[in-house]
Amino acid sequence: MLHGRSDEISVIDRLLADCRTGRSGCLLITGEPGMGKTALLEYAASAADGLRVVRGTAIESEAHLPFAGLHLLLRPALDRAGALPEPQARALRGAFGLAPAEPGDRMLVGLAVLSLLAEFADGGPVLCLVDDAQWLDRASAEALLFAARRLDAEGTALIITARAGFDAPGLAHLPLTGLDAPAAAGLLAEHAATLSPADRYRILAEAQGNPLALLELPVALAAGRPVAGQALPMTDTVRAAFLDRVRRLPEPSRHLLLVAAAEDTGDRDVVLRAAAAFGCRPTDLVPAETAGLLRMDNRTVRFRHPLVRSAVYQAAPVSLRLVVHTALAEALHRPEDADRRAWHRAVVATGPDEQVAAGLEGTARRATERSGYAAAAAAYERAAELTEPGTDRARRLVLAAEAIAEEGDIDRMVELARRAAASTDDPSLTVRAMRVRAAAAFHHGMLRTARGLLTEAAEPTRTGDPALAAHLMLDAVHAAWYLGKDEIADTADRLDALPLPPDDPLTHVARLLTRVVRSAIGQGDRDPETLARRVAAAERTGFGGPHDTILVGATSLQAAGRDTEAHRVAGELLAQCRDRGWIGRTPPVLACVARASTFLGRHTDAWDEATEALHIAQELGHRQWTAEISGVLAHLAAVAGDERRCHAFADDALAAPEPGAVPPGMSWAHWALALLDLGHARWESARTRLAALHTGPVSHQLPGLRSIPDLVEAAVRLGRPADAHEPLARLTAWAHDAAQPWIDAHVQRCRALLAPDADAAELYRAALRLHPDDRPFERARTALLHGEWLRRTRRRSEARTQLRDAFETFRRLGATPWAERARAELDATGETAPGPGAAGGALSVLTAQERKIIRLAARGLSNRDIAAQLFLSPRTVGYHLYKAFPKLGVTARTELAALALTDAAP
Repeated sequence: MLHGRSDEISVIDRLLADCRTGRSGCLLITGEPGMGKTALLEYAASAADGLRVVRGTAIESEAHLPFAGLHLLLRPALDRAGALPEPQARALRGAFGLAPAEPGDRMLVGLAVLSLLAEFADGGPVLCLVDDAQWLDRASAEALLFAARRLDAEGTALIITARAGFDAPGLAHLPLTGLDAPAAAGLLAEHAATLSPADRYRILAEAQGNPLALLELPVALAAGRPVAGQALPMTDTVRAAFLDRVRRLPEPSRHLLLVAAAEDTGDRDVVLRAAAAFGCRPTDLVPAETAGLLRMDNRTVRFRHPLVRSAVYQAAPVSLRLVVHTALAEALHRPEDADRRAWHRAVVATGPDEQVAAGLEGTARRATERSGYAAAAAAYERAAELTEPGTDRARRLVLAAEAIAEEGDIDRMVELARRAAASTDDPSLTVRAMRVRAAAAFHHGMLRTARGLLTEAAEPTRTGDPALAAHLMLDAVHAAWYLGKDEIADTADRLDALPLPPDDPLTHVARLLTRVVRSAIGQGDRDPETLARRVAAAERTGFGGPHDTILVGATSLQAAGRDTEAHRVAGELLAQCRDRGWIGRTPPVLACVARASTFLGRHTDAWDEATEALHIAQELGHRQWTAEISGVLAHLAAVAGDERRCHAFADDALAAPEPGAVPPGMSWAHWALALLDLGHARWESARTRLAALHTGPVSHQLPGLRSIPDLVEAAVRLGRPADAHEPLARLTAWAHDAAQPWIDAHVQRCRALLAPDADAAELYRAALRLHPDDRPFERARTALLHGEWLRRTRRRSEARTQLRDAFETFRRLGATPWAERARAELDATGETAPGPGAAGGALSVLTAQERKIIRLAARGLSNRDIAAQLFLSPRTVGYHLYKAFPKLGVTARTELAALALTDAAP
């Protein structure tokens, strides 16, 4: 019986009931030691009728071994690994040491865990129980939580217990506190009915509702060794109760307990081999088991509770612990035990020891190959501590910093990189350390710091390794883009000055980037033929080849107004990221794709892409991308007329991580709020916001030029055409530079707004002729303005044609305020428009998740392929298809191709 836990039990019962119906769910139970977390797991296991149970307990001594905890949990399901997509299967086997490992995205293992759980649940619902998750190694915890947040329709219930403070955002959380007075008294009466009233009162007071203390303190009292003196902190009291039982064991049994506490992998043979150095025999385990301190079988030795292990280990003298770790290192003689052996030797080492340090470096290298970057960083750092001052110590610190950079732990990245730089004069190591610090600063949104570090790091490499210098300066230009025109000009000059080979693909990307950023700030060559040649050269060489330079190329295309090509290049890069499981690299790529989709008027696509990018960026702690992507989402919410979401996302975009710096999402936020005002005919507010954008520090960024037509419209509405002349001149210069018909269409629309009636009609017609078909939103806005002008000049029949086209497009796109403006104009011409509930588009009836899945299914992808693309499980894909088909009126995948999968409101 679990006293005082009826509410918690009901939560678990609901989770298990949902699991039996094929739905998935996760629950994190936290609390201080002894609060009954494990007891609730035992209840879940006992109540799991009809469910298959897999369980694992994290082990503190294995917290530095990548994927050790995950391997213990998933061993029963590993025979299903062959059913996973090959990149996932390869990553999982490599992580568990079942196949040669290869470096990759650390989150790919999390995706493999999700797929493996889904495959395992194919044979019936599954209950996964994970105890003491605070001791999980970082790689296991990250992979498990990645999978947990994406469980949906697999028929898998996951319950995790951990001590208070375990961070698992996105999971349902059930914190345990002490039992209330009646429940505590009931538990004590059930297990210690013969206590005197005084002893009962003392235990209830000192236990403070902790169930474990309520069970263990009576044992100490019954043995005639009551806890004396004043009341102690609860955890110390429980530890004292455990140690009392330990002290009453024979010395050989105590030594065996200490060996097991120092190793605690559960490997009975290893414990016995190491304990033999103390003269211990297998029979010496019996007293510890009889005392209820250990649980054993033929292969494993487990402590009854983590507090037993902690009490035994911490109570031992340091000198004795060192002897034990030495014995364990000697007992771990198999090749597969090399990592555990290295760590035991590292515990014993008290000063520089190159042999031990080299062993740890090997451990770190193997951890990196399995994407266990946190474990690798810990091993490199300890290896550095055991290395004499000099180049090798600095090199190991740099390796630790680079490994933790893959984890995104920004504070540790900076600390390790600073320590490395301070301990060496080696130029190459200094540059590597500075690059890590710059990456940390960039992800943290500290862009001025990032640019300064990158430009400083590039200087010593400009002649000896110009390619490395170019990569550093490409990143520096990216950081400078968010700072201001002076920083952009200076950084572009530095990049151009590098002695790069003329035919190197990287050279073409660098030259394209400097060309477009100089143009954005009104400097440099404005010849459209030069720009076209640089674009062609970069495209011909595949934009430099590596991931980062391809992304630079796609972003440069957007700055050049070539959104269709940018969408294609970034889309291909995104497909590569998905195919290879590079989840951590996807936020900037998804952001680029989402921007291109937004510019092309594919608002639903853009919403889905930006939302996914935001979730991953938040999961990784990348503040820079979180802010910028929030700005894109604010813009999309503005198009839809959603005031609440627009303002919420704009607030996030305007959060400045670095004091005194320009927020990374500032330009998008200002444009979004102005567009929201424009859609609702709040002309003055829109003009004020747009004027601030165009005269402020971020006027060179993508929203700066692209929002000029909005500024012109707002100025004309307010009878202030003079305010539009300078911005229109900038737009006209960009149109000449970019040589893109869609920009020419915007110029003609702005001229029409400013022109006398005698000239406006032809200008509007010219704008409509120039608008490409793949930009429906902007074409509809031109049609709306043309229709409004036609109505004002009493040409109602012609006006209806333009307004009807605009209304239908806005309604299909879910651009509610714009559709309402078009409806009002149509009404004024005497034509009644359809009601607001008649918005079309097959996708309008689907959720965001269903939309993404349906689009991929319509392309002929299987459930497994779709799952790999969207970081879901195949069962979840099937579940959403099952829900979407009736909404679309189809019964088979083959019918999807015939649907008009057009945009709908996000």
